[in-house]
Amino acid sequence: MSDTPPVRRIAGPFNRIEGDLEVLLDIAGDRVHEARVNATLFRGIERILEGRAPMDALAIAPRICGICSVSQSRAAATALAGLSQAQAPANGRIATNIILATENLADLITHFYLFFMPDFARPDYAHHRWHGQALRRFAAGRGQAVAAALRTRAELLHVMGILAGHWPHTLAIQPGGVARGVDAEACQRLSGILAGVRADLENNLFGVSLETVVELADCTALHTWRQHGGASDFGLFLDIAETLELSTLGRAYDQFLTCGAWPGGRDPHNPAPLWPAGIVADDAVLPFTAQDITEDHAFAHLRDHERVHPPAEGTTVPHLRDGTAYTWCKAPRLAGRPFETGAIARQLVRGQPLIRALVARDGGTVFSRVMARLIEMAALPLLMERWVHQLEPGAPWCVPHGTLANGQSTGFTEAARGTLGHWLHVENGHIAGYQIIAPTTWNFSPRDAQGVPGPLERALEGAPVRPGEHTPLSVQHIVRSFDPCMACTVH
Repeated sequence: MSDTPPVRRIAGPFNRIEGDLEVLLDIAGDRVHEARVNATLFRGIERILEGRAPMDALAIAPRICGICSVSQSRAAATALAGLSQAQAPANGRIATNIILATENLADLITHFYLFFMPDFARPDYAHHRWHGQALRRFAAGRGQAVAAALRTRAELLHVMGILAGHWPHTLAIQPGGVARGVDAEACQRLSGILAGVRADLENNLFGVSLETVVELADCTALHTWRQHGGASDFGLFLDIAETLELSTLGRAYDQFLTCGAWPGGRDPHNPAPLWPAGIVADDAVLPFTAQDITEDHAFAHLRDHERVHPPAEGTTVPHLRDGTAYTWCKAPRLAGRPFETGAIARQLVRGQPLIRALVARDGGTVFSRVMARLIEMAALPLLMERWVHQLEPGAPWCVPHGTLANGQSTGFTEAARGTLGHWLHVENGHIAGYQIIAPTTWNFSPRDAQGVPGPLERALEGAPVRPGEHTPLSVQHIVRSFDPCMACTVH
C-alpha cells in the first residue's frame, strides 16, 4: 500500500445494472483502500403500504421492481398467508414455483449476457486472444449472443402468460395458491416452451447437456471440461476468467445466507423447500434463524439511526443527515454480522459440489458468484420440466385465504439475487407496518454502527486500479458480479 494519502474518487453512475448506484472509493497507490456504496434513490414503498388494506400489498409491493416483481409478489403472499393460515394446494405450490423460476431464470440470462459479459468486449481487453470472440458474442446491443439470449428470454416469458396472466406485476400469486389454473393443453404448451429454452441453453451457452453442467463435481472436472469441451459461451467465460484471474477478485466475508427455495419442490404435498435454508459462516453450514436479523441505520439517511432493531419494529422515515450518512440503504445484519446472499449462497447451502469446491479454494469471488448463477441456469429448466409434469389439471389451484387476523407475519422467498424478506404488521384491519429487506440491501449495505462494511464494500477493498482509470474495470466486474437491483434496495 502506498504511503501517500488515499485519493478519493466517485465511481459511477454505473451502466448495465438495475437502478442508480455510486461508489465512493479511497484509492491508495494501485489499490482500492476503502469503499462506501451509495444507493442514491429513495422510493419509500414501505411507507406507501402503511394504512392500506392488507391485500393491497399484492398490488403495491410488486411495483418495487419491474424485473423481479414475482419475487415481491411471493414474499407478500407468504406474509399474508401467515395471518390467514392459508395452505396452498399442490397445484398452487408447483405453479408458483414455476412462475418464480421463470422470472429467476430470465434474470440470470439477462445478467450473464446483458449486464456482465459485455465488459469483456471493451477495447481495454483488445490485447487478449479471446477478445475478438468476446466482441462478436457479447458486445453491448449488437453481439450475436446478446441477440440470441434476448430471443430465449422472450420465449421463456411466455410461461408467465400461461400461468400468471401477464408479467410483470401479476396478481395470480395469492396467499392460498394461484388464481389462474390451466388445462392439459396448456401444460403441453409449457413443456414445448421449456424444450425450446433447454435447446437454446445447451446449444449456445453451454455446448453440452444441462445435466452435464449440473453434475460438474469439482475444480478438476471443470478444468477437464474446459480442456475438452466444444466452443460455447460458457467455455469462453472460463477462458476469460482464467486470463483475468477473476477467482482472485472481489472476495468479501465468505458469510452467506439463504432462506431456502422451492417449497414443495420435492414433494408438492409437503411445503418443505427443495433447496434448504441455511447460512454459511466460520466454514460451517448452520441454520438460518430469521429472528436474528436486525436493521441498522447508522450510515443511512433515515431516522432512528441511534438504535438497532428487528425489521418488524423498523421504520423507513427519510431524514437527510450530513456527516456520517452516505446512502439511503439500511444495513441488515444477522446475529450482528454482514452476510452475502444470492445464487452462491443457495448452491453452497444445498451442497452443490463444484460451488463448494470453488469457495473452499478461493472464497466467494467474482468467478464463484458467476459460476453459481451458471449452475442455476442449468438446474432451473430441469426442475421446471419436472414440475410441469406434476401439475394436475382439474385439481384445486387455490384455496380462499379467509380472514386476515391482526398480528405480525413474515414472508421469505429466494429472488434471483438472493433472500428477500417481507415483515407485515396488521392492526384493526389495516397495515400498521411493512418492512422489506431485499437481496441487494444485504449485499450493498453500508457500514453498521460498529463501522463494519457491507459485503460489496468489503469485496472492493484491495481491488486493483490501473493508471488513468476513473471507474476501474476491476470495480465494475466486482459490482456486477453481485447483480445489483438498486430499485429493490431502498424500495
